[in-house]
Amino acid sequence: MERVAIILAAGLGTRMRSRLPKALHPLAGRPMLAHLGAAAGAVFDRQITVVGPEMPEAARPHPFVVQTERLGTGHAARMAAPLLTGFAGDVAVLYADNPLITPETLRALVAARADADLVLLAMRPADPARYGRVLTNAAGAVTRIVEFADASAEERAVGLCNAGVICGPWPRLGPWLAALRNATAKGEYYLGDVVALAVAEGARVVAVEAPEAELRGINNRAELAAAEAELQARLRALAMAGGATLIQPDSVVFSHDTRLGQDVVVGPNVVFAPGVVIEDGVEIRAFSHLEGCTVRTGAIIGPFARLRPGTIVGAGAHVGNFVELKAAVMGDGAKANHLSYLGDATIGAGANIGAGTITCNYDGVAKHRTEIGAGAFIGSDTALVAPVRVGARALVAAGSVVVADVPDDAMAIARGRQVNKPGRGVRRRDEAGAQAPKNLDRVAGPEGQT
Repeated sequence: MERVAIILAAGLGTRMRSRLPKALHPLAGRPMLAHLGAAAGAVFDRQITVVGPEMPEAARPHPFVVQTERLGTGHAARMAAPLLTGFAGDVAVLYADNPLITPETLRALVAARADADLVLLAMRPADPARYGRVLTNAAGAVTRIVEFADASAEERAVGLCNAGVICGPWPRLGPWLAALRNATAKGEYYLGDVVALAVAEGARVVAVEAPEAELRGINNRAELAAAEAELQARLRALAMAGGATLIQPDSVVFSHDTRLGQDVVVGPNVVFAPGVVIEDGVEIRAFSHLEGCTVRTGAIIGPFARLRPGTIVGAGAHVGNFVELKAAVMGDGAKANHLSYLGDATIGAGANIGAGTITCNYDGVAKHRTEIGAGAFIGSDTALVAPVRVGARALVAAGSVVVADVPDDAMAIARGRQVNKPGRGVRRRDEAGAQAPKNLDRVAGPEGQT
């Protein structure tokens, strides 16, 4: 039987105090909506996203409908009805601001449909606060959901709370959505009222319990931070279960798509932005930042290194402290151990890049590439003005500004000739001392002391 997920993502999220719609705020480097969409995609055959008028592109590549009037969750869910005409399978209604729901929980939701007409997700939060309570009978079926404000003291003592997610057969769920009324102070249609309609028809309604960490909503920046912490904890656990060592796990920040091989060692305060692949046996030392890059087997990165998008670091290569690579391909065994910027560059296997080396890749209009051959040696404080090529096994003297190609096996010296003037240093100091009284009024302290 085909299953469809309706994802409600039209909320503005005014408590976020942001111009960005709530569903587009990121967790671990991707929007909340995309997190939920990925989980739903593992369980449901199709997705329909309900978005606001300012965010239709966010729903792609899935079909979407635009909720121009924000009249509550029930109204948002039934906006998807035109795309489900004639559909006879199960439909679940999910919330984009519940992005941490796992595929396992969604599978449990749809599996419970085997002996129920309507299934909802529920939780037992440590602080039930003002959540709606899920009331059940002796047989475990849901009899009703009561909002906190309307609950008696006995009902408020119930620990099972409504998370809002529901799943049912569309031939019944569709009419229940259509029958919702906006008899509220705000004139809104609430999705939770579907439960009362189902019970009134004699439908069997059951609740599937899931962890609070998966089901709590995100409505403000503090809750966004709490969700980020929960997701980071999951990602760290996955990394370590996969064979990586995290020296100080709580200080490492992962992206949703970070891929670590086995026997990878990650030091404290390392940040993985989106698009990072780390192969086996790599060491990432403290305070390094990696984004959109690949690091091959056995390489050493950092401390205090920055790898920017488009960078590939070869097997056994070393990228040391305060080295930045951008769109650079670093060959196997190559080394750039300190204080260098290598942008738009190809660095051959075994090349050695001295401290303070930079590739001058931007001329104010366009970017240009630098090529450094295998086994080349670039002396400290060298500027390579792209486009330029340094040949294999070539040597560039320290302090050079290289503006022309260097042939294979050649040595390039591109700096001003040193001139020594005997005795001039002593005379210069003597001249400076002789002039000092003229400037005494500028540097004098109390009582004429300097």
